[in-house]
Amino acid sequence: MKSICILRLSAIGDVTHVIPVVLSLQEQLPGVKITWVIGKIEAKLVGDLPGVEFIIFDKKAGREGYAQLRSQMKGRKFDALLHMQVAFRANLAAACIPAKLKIGYDKARSKDLHSLFINRRIAPSSQQHVRDCLASFLEPLGLKAAPPRWQIPLAESDHEFARAHLATDRKNLVISPCASHTLRNWPAERYARLADHAIEAHGMKVILVGSPAPFEAEYCAAIENTMKHKTHNICGQDTLKQLTALMTHADLVVAPDTGPAHIASAVGTDVLGLFAASNPYRSGPYNSLKWCVNRYPEALKKFTGKSVKEARWGAKAEFEGAMELVSVADATEMLDRWIQEMN
Repeated sequence: MKSICILRLSAIGDVTHVIPVVLSLQEQLPGVKITWVIGKIEAKLVGDLPGVEFIIFDKKAGREGYAQLRSQMKGRKFDALLHMQVAFRANLAAACIPAKLKIGYDKARSKDLHSLFINRRIAPSSQQHVRDCLASFLEPLGLKAAPPRWQIPLAESDHEFARAHLATDRKNLVISPCASHTLRNWPAERYARLADHAIEAHGMKVILVGSPAPFEAEYCAAIENTMKHKTHNICGQDTLKQLTALMTHADLVVAPDTGPAHIASAVGTDVLGLFAASNPYRSGPYNSLKWCVNRYPEALKKFTGKSVKEARWGAKAEFEGAMELVSVADATEMLDRWIQEMN
């Protein structure tokens, strides 16, 4: 194996889980040339990983995006393609990548005609975290699955940004309240009550973060305006790299099933996860599953009538009212437990 192409375009959380695969490839196959076809936004987080060639695929470019990818692949031939994305758009991108071996998902996890674009599969697994699933893409190459090890390059200016917003005399709690799917979001009023508890009971500094998207700005403003105490709202003011640095130096992050939760877990910061719409044991912050409030079993039963064992692994419970099953008491009690263990 001299050249390997990775195809994983999105999303932020899943992209962080590919980092261990890259690091393990470099360790197990010294000198291997790695090319990663990645989304535009996601490249802003990991696009400077050492020893990796990044090819940015603009999902919004339509046919022009595929034409550009074909042009960039002209004259190339990879020993293997790791086709890590189950989506029809990604399949079309995979068709533009010449490779002898095209590794994809097992039959149970294949959809959108994924099977037509691969010639070898990862081993089936009935109950697997997304990180472990992506790690297993190395096994069909005769390699060991990638261990959970991360590296996200940051500049000193990113660390300076973080230090400018974090307190030095108390614990820092970063709240990243918004997921890409709104049905995974906890009510703003409940975030406000959790934040007030963090300030009143534990003297923490609370920092609100989010993207510049109007919805996220409004959500953070709603939390800020509902709180009794003052918070530090920097929603829309940071880059992905600055956010990563902020989470690197923070003490705890609170988030639902969203990309920043995975970034925080990757940099070694504990995450108090809020889960009901999805299963944390499949898509929760990998190193912080013990700190996740898990109301997914109740949500699944209430809205689908199925237990976790009866439902398809990874089945969502993204229904109106699902996240309301996570109470303020659930979150404050978990925060109190975390504080107790840290002390």
